[in-house]
Amino acid sequence: MITASELTKRYGDKTVVSDLTFTVRPGTVTGFLGPNGAGKSTTMRMILGLDAPTHGTATVGDRAYADHRAPLHEVGALLEARSVHPGRTAHHHLVALALTHGIPRSRVDHVLDLTGLTDVAGQRVKGFSLGMGQRLGIAAALLGDPATVILDEPVNGLDPEGVLWIRNLLKSLAAEGRTVFVSSHLMSEMALTAEHLIIIGRGRLLADTTVDTFVRESGAGTVKVVTPEAGLLAQLLAAPHVDVTSTTPGTLEVHGTDAEHIGRTAAAHNIPLFELTPHAASLEAAFMDLTRDSLEYAAHLEPA
Repeated sequence: MITASELTKRYGDKTVVSDLTFTVRPGTVTGFLGPNGAGKSTTMRMILGLDAPTHGTATVGDRAYADHRAPLHEVGALLEARSVHPGRTAHHHLVALALTHGIPRSRVDHVLDLTGLTDVAGQRVKGFSLGMGQRLGIAAALLGDPATVILDEPVNGLDPEGVLWIRNLLKSLAAEGRTVFVSSHLMSEMALTAEHLIIIGRGRLLADTTVDTFVRESGAGTVKVVTPEAGLLAQLLAAPHVDVTSTTPGTLEVHGTDAEHIGRTAAAHNIPLFELTPHAASLEAAFMDLTRDSLEYAAHLEPA
């Protein structure tokens, strides 16, 4: 289990992580989401003792990472896949890690096979593609058969087969009762992989909930309405945070309110409805809706 309590990190007058409190529990894949610059990597670094918090604490298995006598047996982490001596082979890199923790060499062979690197184990890392480097980083994270796995953007550089592989791997690790904490910018992949979400923006906690609850309760869903009185109904639905658009005569797309409210409004004004269909939000839409005010780097498209 990972526990962050009032975790705060400042660099000079800039606060990168602010009063962050959450718990990552075993037996489930927990997605760690946030826009660029939200503080995800800094938070992971504080959990792993690579950065010292300005305030607050982070523990793994009820103790700080540095207090574990054999960390690789307790926590497996991937923060930067390319932090490997380029002259070493994949096999030698893993053997060197194993020797520091008394891990048998048979475990090296096991993780090489698990990550699909057996055939290239004798090659120097400098010749590895980004995807192969990611696989090696994951192999290193799993080397000590840890109870807790922390992965920062593990699907970077992986081909479709690799993405499917890491998805199934994360689910299987959680099913074994391990704590799995993984960050990603790929919302479609998180929707298929994670069960729980911790979302931050500008270093602050925005959501700590299940994927299903987050998507269901978000205001990012739309309702399709077909009516001969589309113009009148659009006027009646006008309200702060309600967006009504129409690309086809007689059809409305309503964002910001639910089908029940639309139906009651139409009934109160004797407006016939030919269709009233809610469309649930995707994880991506719900995430964008939640974090739109937390973007540190917002792009603006010029009109065509």
